[in-house]
Amino acid sequence: MMIEKNQKELDAMEQFHKGNRQEGLRLQEEFAAAFREEYKNKDHCSCKKACRYHGNCKECVAIHRAHQEHVPNCMRPIINAKIKLLSELTEHTIAYEIEPPKEVLRKE
Repeated sequence: MMIEKNQKELDAMEQFHKGNRQEGLRLQEEFAAAFREEYKNKDHCSCKKACRYHGNCKECVAIHRAHQEHVPNCMRPIINAKIKLLSELTEHTIAYEIEPPKEVLRKE
């Protein structure tokens, strides 16, 4: 099962945007049910960092909400894609003003 850009969930969001809440909720529950079954005994966490909270989304998100310094690694590609779209408005010149911390510069 693919989680990122899952077609069932994309279809659910399309229904929500059309104002069809019931159908959106139905599709969303189908996705959630399939997720629960597929990942009952498998690792679903996309984070590549060795972390005590790997796969424990509830605690991981709570920690990040609490310190509010940065977002969980698994959320970065989603947020970066949105930032990239906004960055197009200035021909990505923001890149000249950003120096990421050394930790982020590691290649996987």
